[in-house]
Amino acid sequence: MKLIRYGAAGKEKTGIIIGDTKYDTSAFGEDYNEHFFETDGLSRLKQYLDANEGELSKIADDERLGSPVARPSKIVCIGLNYRDHAEEMNAPLPPEPVIFMKSTTALVGPNDDITIPKNSVKTDWEVELAVVIGKKASYVEEAEALDYVAGYCLHNDVSEREFQIERNGTWDKGKGCDTFAPMGPFLATKDEVADVHNLRLWLTVNGKTMQDGSTANLIFNVPFLIAYTSQFMTLLPGDIISTGTPAGVGLGMKPPVYLNPGDVVELGIDGLGQSRQELKAYVKN
Repeated sequence: MKLIRYGAAGKEKTGIIIGDTKYDTSAFGEDYNEHFFETDGLSRLKQYLDANEGELSKIADDERLGSPVARPSKIVCIGLNYRDHAEEMNAPLPPEPVIFMKSTTALVGPNDDITIPKNSVKTDWEVELAVVIGKKASYVEEAEALDYVAGYCLHNDVSEREFQIERNGTWDKGKGCDTFAPMGPFLATKDEVADVHNLRLWLTVNGKTMQDGSTANLIFNVPFLIAYTSQFMTLLPGDIISTGTPAGVGLGMKPPVYLNPGDVVELGIDGLGQSRQELKAYVKN
């Protein structure tokens, strides 16, 4: 299944993609959130779809898409998880996964604008595979880790490099700004993805290709990341692990290249769709 959420920000309804058509599932009566995943929502949704085959209303093509997962309890990110990206950062290959957190208030829809933060001069892009957790995970064994996966999403791990690197402390300061986690367009359940470790992922800025990589080049693969992360924190249903980015980020260019108002970022992953964000200057509300 391919799950979507659509409508005005903060008032999203649920939906599903069948073939290339979007259908409303709001009569199912649940959002795609922690409770949904925790209570075997994917199986119950499948039963609902079977019972209502041919009866679902279509969603207009121009409807806004929100994040396919309602606000998770946490967004866990993995840094320097592609060999070529570590090399462009002049960083040694990590002996263990680098973990940082991205605030849930950064979460937006796949085609929403990205706001360049106040006083930012180094806003950057990162195309990433995001893993959505399907059931509570604590001290998981690597051999069983994929049993805890609900599905996968496309994610742009937007980053402010000055805040991240030059302002002391953890990376989190440059990762959790508002609009810095465009997610989707949809959540593909894991049966939709034949080989999560053989997916092309790419990103362009103003039509120019910046990133073009493959999940085959992950340093730490998806089962290892789930098992490893679960040793340090309990992962709840609906939580997201974003698995790192390949080479081609703005910080890695010589000289570095950063995003400006009016720039357009487009990105995609095989089988997980595409997204598009336009950069906007910060304006006080």
